[in-house]
Amino acid sequence: MTSLVSLPGSVPAYSPELAARHAATYDRVKDVIPALDWQAHLPWIDAIQALKKQRNAVVLAHNYQAPEIFHTVADITGDSLALAQQAARTSADVIVLCGVHFMAETAKVLNPGKTVLIPDSAAGCSLAASITAADVRLLKQKYPGVPVVTYVNTSAEVKAESDVCCTSANAVHIVESLGVDRVIFLPDKYLGQYVASKTQVKVILWEGACEVHERFTGEELRAYRRAHGAVDILAHPECPPDVLHEADFVGSTAAMITHLNQARPRRVVLVTECSMSDNVAVEFPDTQFIRPCNLCPHMRRITLPKIHDALLHLREQVSVDAAVAARARQAVERMLAYGRREAA
Repeated sequence: MTSLVSLPGSVPAYSPELAARHAATYDRVKDVIPALDWQAHLPWIDAIQALKKQRNAVVLAHNYQAPEIFHTVADITGDSLALAQQAARTSADVIVLCGVHFMAETAKVLNPGKTVLIPDSAAGCSLAASITAADVRLLKQKYPGVPVVTYVNTSAEVKAESDVCCTSANAVHIVESLGVDRVIFLPDKYLGQYVASKTQVKVILWEGACEVHERFTGEELRAYRRAHGAVDILAHPECPPDVLHEADFVGSTAAMITHLNQARPRRVVLVTECSMSDNVAVEFPDTQFIRPCNLCPHMRRITLPKIHDALLHLREQVSVDAAVAARARQAVERMLAYGRREAA
């Protein structure tokens, strides 16, 4: 494990020399980070890069992180599945999870001997908060023998009560891989309804929802078409059914990127967290992104100064009870093993 002794971590002042050193990075992100913002961010970016080397640290950033994090200090980016996979493989001593708390817990579950940090421990999730381990135990009593499929947007305690985890990218496949006629699917009711529409397996739902995705409406999407004409609408399956009905494509954030790469639409709306459009737009300069700006307040708690503070002082450290972690790890590993079989 890495030493808990703090390292020198001075933040340089902005200067032309500093700007020149990072000119290639800014050239890549200049369309999503204004010049004045870049001057404010750059000293923190430079100091974070130095601290990462000193700590042998890796920064994992979810697709919903702000562009100045996603494009400049993150070593690994992606959706929940990609971050879980990479957390399981990293050789770094320190993992800084730029996302929300359940993601950092998952990284710790998969790396019990490593130091896992979340730059703001208050970065929560409405889905994770919607269900407890006690709730899952009651459901298992009500439906004895029915497998519990749990979305990764949950606490380690909830994962520990589950048979297998899933993400929005693999939920349908995980459910069908169990070879049963019904499952308990937790906690997102909208993702669960989407899964139920794609399989013959009976899906027993919980009443959780994402506070970002549940705000979208089908009428909002119709308004985009009226205002912008020909536009491809890509929606996350955590959205309500009327939204998915209006969308041209439904999929996880990773699936959205794959679709954009294949279809190369001229104009697109990503019906998901707002920062996703900024981050993806860098890779698709010929596509116009119409931004429905629903921001996740929890993701926005992560900032460059907080990342720097986390690396400098090794805080906030994530811990999971060993017995809980062991059981949660089984559910997560079953999900990852399924992914490895599919890739083989």
